[in-house]
Amino acid sequence: MDDGTRVTAAVLRAPRAAAVAGILFSVLLTVALVLIHVSIPSEPAAAGAWLTDAHRRGAVAVALNLVPFAGIAFLWFIGVVRDRLGQHEDRLFATVFLGSGLLFVGMLFVTAAVAGGLLADPALQASRTPEPWGPWRDITFTLMNTYAMRMGAVFILSTTTIALRTGIVPRWLGVTGYVVAAALLFGVGFSGWVNLVLPAWVMVLSVHILLFNWARDGRGPGDRGGRATAAPDRCCHTAERAAPCRAREEGGGPTCQNSMRPSR
Repeated sequence: MDDGTRVTAAVLRAPRAAAVAGILFSVLLTVALVLIHVSIPSEPAAAGAWLTDAHRRGAVAVALNLVPFAGIAFLWFIGVVRDRLGQHEDRLFATVFLGSGLLFVGMLFVTAAVAGGLLADPALQASRTPEPWGPWRDITFTLMNTYAMRMGAVFILSTTTIALRTGIVPRWLGVTGYVVAAALLFGVGFSGWVNLVLPAWVMVLSVHILLFNWARDGRGPGDRGGRATAAPDRCCHTAERAAPCRAREEGGGPTCQNSMRPSR
C-alpha cells in the first residue's frame, strides 16, 4: 500500500470514527438521562418512595453504569473531531472546544459518583423520610444542571463556530447548534428534560458526518467533472504553507481539499 492510499484511508476513517463515537454517546447518555428522570421524583418530599423501591433503584443503577461508557465515547468523539479540525481553527476556539468538553465529562463523572454513593448507602435506602436525601439531591442536581450541562453548552457553541468557519456542516445545522446551546445555558433550570437536547444535537451532527462520508465515497475517486482527486494535504490549510501549495497547483500538481467540506 503506497503513501497516498494510506493517507486516503486515514482521512476516510477519521470522520466515520467521530460519527460512530458521537452516535454511541448520544444513545448511552439519552438512555441514562431518561432512566434517571423517570425513576427519581422531582419533589424532594417523595424521596422515600424511590430509595426504598427496588425497581427504581435498579433503573438508576443501570443509568449510572452507562455514564462511564458515554463519557468514553464522548472523549473519543472529541479526539477524532479535534484531529480533523485542529489544523483549521484558531487557538481560542481550540482551547474552548477541548476545555469545555473535558469539563463536561468530568462533571458528568462527578455527578454519577455522588449519585452512586447515595444509592449505595444502606442508611439512606432504609430511610423513608426526605431529610437525608435532600442535601444529596441538591448536590447532584446542581452538578448536572448548573455545571455539567452548561459546559456542554459551551462545547456546542465552540464546535458549531468551528464547524461553520471550516464549512463542514450546513448553515441550518449551525443555527440549530446555537439554539441548543442557548437552551442548555438558560433552560436547564426550568425542566430536567431540557438536558436531552445535548445528546440529540450530537446525534444529528454525527449522522450528518456519517451520511456525508457515505455519499462522498459513493462518488468514487473522481469529482463532479470526472477528474481524479488526490488525498487531501493538510499543509494547504495553514497560512505558512499557502504559497508552496499554490505553486504546486499552478505547476499541475494535486490540489488540496478539505475532506470533510461538502462539494459545491
